[in-house]
This record gives sequence, C-alpha cells and structure tokens, in this order.
Amino acid sequence: MQAEIKKKIVRRLLEKNILVSSEMVEELDRLTPDELRQRLEIINASEEPQLAYKEGIMQGEAVTKSQEPERNAAIDKQTGQQQIRPPNVKIVRSYSEPTKKYEPADFVSYFNARFRELERILRNRQELSQVTSIARIISKTERENVALIGIVKEKVNTQTGKIILMVEDLSGEIRVIVDPSKQEVFAQAKSVVNDEVIGITGSSGNRMVFANGIICPDVPLTKHVKKAQEEGYAAFLSDLHVGSKKFLKDEFEKFLRWVNDPTGKHAHMVQNLKYIFIVGDLVDGVGIYPGQESELEIKDIYAQYAECARLLGQIPKHIQIIVCAGNHDAIRLSEPQPELPVEFAKPLYELSNLIAVSNPAVVNVHSSNGFPGFDILLYHGYSFDYYIQNVDEIRNSGGYDRADLVMKFLLQRRHLSPSHTATLYVPDQKRDPLLIDIVPDFFVTGHIHKTAVANYRNISLICGSCWQAKTDFQERVGHHPEPARVPIVNLQTRETKILRF
Repeated sequence: MQAEIKKKIVRRLLEKNILVSSEMVEELDRLTPDELRQRLEIINASEEPQLAYKEGIMQGEAVTKSQEPERNAAIDKQTGQQQIRPPNVKIVRSYSEPTKKYEPADFVSYFNARFRELERILRNRQELSQVTSIARIISKTERENVALIGIVKEKVNTQTGKIILMVEDLSGEIRVIVDPSKQEVFAQAKSVVNDEVIGITGSSGNRMVFANGIICPDVPLTKHVKKAQEEGYAAFLSDLHVGSKKFLKDEFEKFLRWVNDPTGKHAHMVQNLKYIFIVGDLVDGVGIYPGQESELEIKDIYAQYAECARLLGQIPKHIQIIVCAGNHDAIRLSEPQPELPVEFAKPLYELSNLIAVSNPAVVNVHSSNGFPGFDILLYHGYSFDYYIQNVDEIRNSGGYDRADLVMKFLLQRRHLSPSHTATLYVPDQKRDPLLIDIVPDFFVTGHIHKTAVANYRNISLICGSCWQAKTDFQERVGHHPEPARVPIVNLQTRETKILRF
C-alpha cells in the first residue's frame, strides 16, 4: 500500500515536469501512509507544482497562485480595505496565523518539520553527503566511519571530562561521545544546546558514535554583500518603553528634532533617511512583572500606545517606520508574536508611514530596477537571555554586553530559539516560524538594551539600543544598558555609524 502511493506521487511529479531526486525519494520513505496520501492530494491540487514542491509539498502545505502573498499589499486595520505599501518596502514574511488550542501531537509535528528543514540544509554540506540513519548505525557490527544528522535530546558532562550527546533522528537515538583530546570538536560540543539540529561525523562502535566533527546548519560562506544602487539610510531603534518612569523622553525628543532637521550636523544623512526600524518593546506595558505599576508614568496601556503614536507621528511622512512587537508589548508572549493588536495600538495604525509586522519577520527594503533590495530579519530577542546564561562561550565573552555573539550563535543554528525552554513558542505544524530559512542581509534585534554592530559571513548584525534608563532589575543583575544610541546604515556603502542622543 505504502509503496503504491509513493509510485503514484513520483509518477504525478514526473507528469508535471518535476525532476525527482534521490533526496525526494528518501524523504518519501520517511512518511507514513496518511502523510503520503496527504502529499498526493496536495500535488494533484497545486496550480503551480514546481512552486508548490519548493515551498511545501514535503511539509504538507499546498501553495497555489491564489495563496501566494502579495508582498506590497496590506489590509488597513481600520477600514478592512486593501492598502498598497510603498513599492520599496515589501513584507517577505510576517506571521498571521490565528491562535488556536494546541495538542501534544502538534509539538511532535512542529519538531519533525524543523528537523526535516534543517536536515535538508545540512545535507548540502560535503561532510554530510553520505548520511546514515541512526537505526542503521546502531545495527552495524563493525567499527567504521559514519555521518549522521540528528536533534540533540540531551547533553551530559561526565566525571571523566567527556561530553555525551544523546542524538535522535526519525529512526532512533544514539549516544555520541566527544573526547576532550579532540580540542576543536570538544570546544564545539561545549556550545551545543538541547534541541538543536546538528550533523556529526565520526566512527561507530558498540551502538555509539565517537565524534570527529560537529557541523551546524549555518549560513553560507558565499553570501554576496549587497550594496544599493540608490543612496539611502536606515536607522535601527528598539526598546522605547514609552510609559515607564525611566523613559528617556528628553533624549527621544532630541532624536525627533534631529530627524526633522535637514540642515544640521548630519544634514546629508537626514535628507536621505528612508527607513526607521523599531524592533519591539514600543511601550513598557502593564502587568509585565510584579510591582511594575509603581514604575509606570503612564499606567493605562491604551494611553501608552497613544503617547507612543504621538511621538512617532513627529517623524517625517516620507520616512517609512517598520515596527514589530516585543515582550513588553500588549500581545501574547509566545513567538512568533503577531502584529501589534489594533485593539490597543490603534493610534499607531493611524500613522500613514507606519508598517507593523510580526516578531520575527522578514522585510525587504530599498529595491530598485536591477537591484533586489535588502532582506532584513527582525527579531526582538526574547530568547537571548537563555543563551547568555547557558552557553559558556557567550557568557564568558561579554554576555549581555555582546548581543552580536548571540546573533552569530543563532545564525549558525539557523534558528532564533533552538532550545525548547528558551522562549514560549507556537508549535506550527506546517513550518517552524522561528527557522532562519531565508538568509538575510541584515539581522536586527533589541531586548538587550545595548547597541552592538558586527558582521558575520557578510550579514550585518545590529542590536538596537534603548530609550529607558537603567532599571532596578538591571542594577540588581549587573546589566550595563547604553541608552539613546542609534545605529544608522548607509545602504549604498553598508557603513554603519552609531549616533548618541
């Protein structure tokens, strides 16, 4: 029965002029009969089979012409009518699935979808071209070199100084031994976290693997550095915390005066400023933590967003403002967080130059004839706390002062929160919304309250500053925020300047 359905799937793909690779056949082998029947139905229903296969057939997601997102269209949240966004701002990916009740089976589907996508990426690595399933490795009776791809179920540091990784794939699980005598591999293993998907090369024996190499999905080395044909600047802000007694109103109004002064010290920059990104925590929120009310200047969430809109409304209308939510905003904490709710943030949606997206999201800006524009990955950064606390390499190299190290770590894993306990999340069955499947030109974050600018494999890493003075909590835990700093990028040269207000 199962073999017959696979034959029908392959035959239908060939009839629709899709070349069937060995990888596709292997993927079909891992599906249950019900999943195979679902895939066959999707293939038969797809209007654009090549697009459908590329985007989702193996994940069970039908894609037709009518379902393709209109990248520069939006629905006006006030009128319900379609709005056309500026042609140089396109929403590539913004999560908008409705909230629903989730069952344990949804988490299984979620992790399976993540595993398959990261496995696909890892299989492109030369070291993993001959991957063997864990079940087959366990069945081997002789010691031999092997390569596997799996998700880390558990990590244990032994009394003898070794690291043991319990790794599983869809066929089974196996222990991977990492010996400290192999210094480079051991250093990699020290930074491995639970639930991330990795490739391992080594030798098998006695139903375990002795690691010689650990491979992360990582972003490619060959990414081209894009530089715009037309001049333009983008400014990156985060963590305004409007409504807090610690909100730095004077400093933010100084920024607003700067952005409205095309004749001042940075006249050329101001004249060509096209985009302002605000990466979460636009307001301080209400009831975010115990005792917060005593630290609020504005105690009503509606009034907080109204004041935020009043301030952002002073930004010139030719500058596009792109915003996403953070953990202090009036929205669910589970990621991905949808766009800011119009119920609370209605005054923001009345700003004609403001575009709200989910957290995370991918936005393309500054495209022109012959230039595809820049893909900008926005993520507020709520998962950062976990990795700063649990990854020695990050904690011992600066911790909260080095957001760029966390960003590099996540790019290497191709995931914004690979560990199950790092953040609350929505277990989407179709695809993992926190996967970094689109390799961005810019990766921009916030949350840390301290600016960081770096480059990793030709991806610009930018962590926004904040507009809130040091809080009592930050004082207690030893954080060192640096507020009122704005990284500004020249999109023609990719040079970044950090202005202090």
